[in-house]
Amino acid sequence: MIKLYNTLTKRNEELKPIHPGLVKMYTCGPTVYYYPHIGNMRAYVFMDTLRRVLKYNDYKILGVMNITDVGHLTDDADSGDDKMEKAAQKEHKTPWEIAKYYTNIFFDNLQKLNIDIPEHITKATEYIPQMIEFIKKLEAKGYTYIIDDGVYFDVSKFPAYGQLSNKSLDDVGVARVEENNQKRHPFDFALWKFVSENHIMKWDSPWGVGCPGWHIECSTMSGDILGDHFDIHTGGIDHLPIHHENEIAQNDCAYGHRVVNMWLHNEFVLVDGGKMSKSLGNIYTLDQLQEMGYSPLSYKFFCLNTNYNKKINFTFDALKSSQTALINLKKLIAEHKSSDAKTSPDTLARYKKEFLDAVNDNLNTALAMGVLFAMVKGESKSHDIYELAIDFDRVFGLKLDEPEEKVESVVPVEVKDLAEKRWQAKLSKDYAQADVLRQQISDMGYSVLDSKEGYVIERK
Repeated sequence: MIKLYNTLTKRNEELKPIHPGLVKMYTCGPTVYYYPHIGNMRAYVFMDTLRRVLKYNDYKILGVMNITDVGHLTDDADSGDDKMEKAAQKEHKTPWEIAKYYTNIFFDNLQKLNIDIPEHITKATEYIPQMIEFIKKLEAKGYTYIIDDGVYFDVSKFPAYGQLSNKSLDDVGVARVEENNQKRHPFDFALWKFVSENHIMKWDSPWGVGCPGWHIECSTMSGDILGDHFDIHTGGIDHLPIHHENEIAQNDCAYGHRVVNMWLHNEFVLVDGGKMSKSLGNIYTLDQLQEMGYSPLSYKFFCLNTNYNKKINFTFDALKSSQTALINLKKLIAEHKSSDAKTSPDTLARYKKEFLDAVNDNLNTALAMGVLFAMVKGESKSHDIYELAIDFDRVFGLKLDEPEEKVESVVPVEVKDLAEKRWQAKLSKDYAQADVLRQQISDMGYSVLDSKEGYVIERK
């Protein structure tokens, strides 16, 4: 029995697939306008764990993940510029070139993290006709209205609106200040946005030339492949209050019944106890971590040691500890591999049960990892232990049967020398000299991040 925390009902529930033995699941994919950072990638480590646990329990999966390559505005509440168009203008490329470039980087990140990729990958730009038909269905049922800048969904026609995020239609004080005062309610959202003539990504529709709203994309693509009733929808907690709330409204109104049984959300990644943001300069990508000498699987290991729906605090000390622990774990497992000894079936069965109980209890990978460490450290060397550890790795996806790949930092020697001189100056309390050296490092395109154990050099 697998229990999962359903954000919609706010409780752990037993997974009861609509079709026995088959789990139909949709995952909110990325908007491919920029480099994915480690906070983004936690959502896909979570998706990976869920898929692996389902497979470990012998379920088949029909999974869908979307690629948003149009329609996602810079504000999730339908204001600002289209993220794709804005990136294209900034980089002097077409939106399609931007989408292709960052989609490739995203899938490269998935490969580095050994993520189990869903069966279907759908792109928003390939589903425009279906989105128009979906909007027409809502229109025919009286859920839409048209104003100067687009076609909108009328949330007042859906009394259950707010059930996911616990917000009330009367609680408009929490809504953002709306530039568009034609909306009937601040929570109303765009299904189709009209665009100007110089807008690159645009299509004809019954309501006028424009592009789809972000929220309609997922409803259309999930429905096309998974149908009007499926088991699980996953995504980051940042999607919960607006994007996923709007998806529920669209889905349930279009089909006349509850479409998604279980909503699962992963929590935020904090950095040094605070929010991750560009303005604070504390957003990191997997490539940057590799440049500093950390493997992507070390970051995955770091994520797996905290439950997916709890906040996790990223620090370089924690990442370094995770990398060391993963290296040691692989060494221990390799020692068991080389042994010809056996372990009693009862002992193996006990560890198997403890592991299964952990991962089936809302994907408790932290507890499951504890079972694995206890087994490989506490039991005598045995090839049976090795085989069971590799069996557990079907859930972790850490390539525990392979030596940890050594990642070399590519920071230039000159920068390393300056960073060490700066550190020594700081220890000597010669802060003026330390500041001079920091500026020299900055001029060479790098920054120095201090920690309790020393410092880390990052390419800017």
